[in-house]
Amino acid sequence: MNRTDRATSPIHRPLGAEHPYAASADQLVPPTPLAGTPLRIGAVRPGSDSMEVEIAWASGAGERRPMLPAGEAGTEAIALAGGDGHLGAAQAAALAVSGAWTCTLPALPAEPGRYRFHADGEVVTDWFPLDPAVWRPAPDALVRGGGEHLVPGSVELLAGAGPALRLRFALRLAADDHVVGFGERFDAVDQRGRRPDSVVFEQYKSQGDTGRTYLPMPFAHVIGADGTAWGFHVRTARRAWFDVGATDPERLGVEVDLGNGAPGVDLATYAGAPAQVLGAYLDEVGRAAELPDWVLRLWASGNEWNTQQAVTGQVERHLAEDVPVGVVVIEAWSDEEGFAVWRDARYRPRTDGSVHAAADFDYPPDGAWPDPAGMIEDLHRLGIRVVLWQIPLLGSGEDLGAETAAEVALMADRGYAVREADGSAYRNRGWWFPDALMPDFTNPEARRWWQDRHRWLVRDLGVDGFKTDGGEHAWGRDLRYADGSRGDEGNNRYPVGYAAAFCELMAQEGAAPVTFSRAGYTGSQAHGLHWAGDENSTWEAFRHSLNAGITAAACGIVYWGWDIAGFSGPVPDPELYLRASAASAFLPVMQYHSEFNHHRRPLRDRTPWNVAEVHGDDRVVPVFRAYAQLRERLRGYLADAARTAVRTDRPLLRGLFFDWPGDAGTWRHPGEFLCGDDLLVHPVTEPAAATWTTWLPEGRWVDVWSGERLAGGAEVTRDVPLEIVPVYCRAEAWPALEPVFRG
Repeated sequence: MNRTDRATSPIHRPLGAEHPYAASADQLVPPTPLAGTPLRIGAVRPGSDSMEVEIAWASGAGERRPMLPAGEAGTEAIALAGGDGHLGAAQAAALAVSGAWTCTLPALPAEPGRYRFHADGEVVTDWFPLDPAVWRPAPDALVRGGGEHLVPGSVELLAGAGPALRLRFALRLAADDHVVGFGERFDAVDQRGRRPDSVVFEQYKSQGDTGRTYLPMPFAHVIGADGTAWGFHVRTARRAWFDVGATDPERLGVEVDLGNGAPGVDLATYAGAPAQVLGAYLDEVGRAAELPDWVLRLWASGNEWNTQQAVTGQVERHLAEDVPVGVVVIEAWSDEEGFAVWRDARYRPRTDGSVHAAADFDYPPDGAWPDPAGMIEDLHRLGIRVVLWQIPLLGSGEDLGAETAAEVALMADRGYAVREADGSAYRNRGWWFPDALMPDFTNPEARRWWQDRHRWLVRDLGVDGFKTDGGEHAWGRDLRYADGSRGDEGNNRYPVGYAAAFCELMAQEGAAPVTFSRAGYTGSQAHGLHWAGDENSTWEAFRHSLNAGITAAACGIVYWGWDIAGFSGPVPDPELYLRASAASAFLPVMQYHSEFNHHRRPLRDRTPWNVAEVHGDDRVVPVFRAYAQLRERLRGYLADAARTAVRTDRPLLRGLFFDWPGDAGTWRHPGEFLCGDDLLVHPVTEPAAATWTTWLPEGRWVDVWSGERLAGGAEVTRDVPLEIVPVYCRAEAWPALEPVFRG
């Protein structure tokens, strides 16, 4: 901040908090001023009676404009968060501010200038630069690799008096082309007519309504009505925006941040069928490794399973109900200071930077976790794996214990944290664990230190994996990383390095590299499993999550799932829960989870017995049991399908367009998908459905429930009672799979 007097100066940051979608009260809107368009200038100064902004242009013109009180900022926070709940309330509190002032300038001239603030009749800041930018034509050669797909003459640069800021261009788009990709996309499978962007963002719920995602990628397939296909990858980690025929139906517009480097963008284009396009892309960015087949069993968790008694009680209930469970995710296990120590553990703090072993800890018999090692051993004896929740943050509050305080100091002093431009440690600007430090995984020493803090959990206790939650906390284009990158490119890469560090830790200890991430970017394909993040328990969210899985898979994510019927809000009704459970039995990851609700009654656990109890519906447990048991019988098929996906780049979960790109019926039913090569699944995603119509592509098919043989190239309609999800098997594979479905 540019200030003359810290005591009296307003808070003004031209870029604000750098929230990707929301403006803070102290910034420019837009943060990159454009010539010919208005500019809103904001500042925060509680207690002032009046404020003005003074503008001086290079031509000699100038003026002073009054600013108006903006009232309490942050009222849009709940909408930005996607709804209410304790997480939405936390975001609202983080964005709220009082004492805000604002002024809007009319269309800006195309010349540099400067501005400063007056308060109560006095100058209270130094000058801030103002450099309105203009889009100007640029040589086509600045898009390196566009070839025949680049629209000639479409290349433009955005620049003011300084270096170019952005580049934009257009790719050819036929009237009947479909476009699938851009990472995990909740709003639609076919992105034609939409404007996605690629920035890693923690959108708490309602991703399908906003078009935002935890897992973007600047990659997509373009598939013509005749089945011809190609793909492209904008080789950048900086933010990019796409206009997929929304403005001009014959153009796919691309706009890319350039940072401070030389202007120009590398664009890879790939020819061939979708599997060939995906394979060429994965040759560049990395592909999934095959994981052990236990990851294909049922995953169970609840945010309120926050004691050993709760975890063991839920496992015992699974066994009693004959619901096979393969993985338990324990979220609320740590002390939330360092996310590496069990809550209630007694130990001598280490303040010298050294790391712990299991022998350092004692656990009170009446504590939350009286015997973590014994609990994990017991679960392993039952054939159940244990995954622990993580977040890549280290708290920095004044109330921290001695060990965490020492670790905070160590991260800052040794350069283990992501840094601000001035070299100081970056403090999380987001609403979740605000002001926490973030380890810089591009620093080999920092990565090794962070791994060593958690190593005892794997080596000594036998933890089987980590739920690598978060990863979206790096805000600011000027942040600095140890590998030399700035925030404008390092921020999107952060969740990739985060998951990679934990995968590396697991491999070092001779364990499978199991991570379970919601955030990611190009390169995330190579690291562990993924889930769709925070979702509401609604039919709309169900449909949106299936879109997300199909699009993520089209970009090379092999192991993917979502929280069955959503994790947030009241317990879903039995119909939604069972329809979602049936669909999830055929996804790469089948798992349920529930949001923290302060243990209020009725409990919001997504266990089938809690859903049954809350709604008084005795159908829930037996139907869920049947699908969980079917999932167990499908393990061999799913393991073979995952192996095939890794080897051939034909996704385990994939939209029908992968196999039948020229079949118009596949685009009329975007919610259908293949599970492996042989099973076509069409989840029932509308309430009160009695029948469900499915498009069967060319070939011979068998209804797995009735055994009826059907010819492809046509729509088929069948009854869908609550225990039935339409599934059709390729006829040639039915002899091998019939015993699986007959039980």
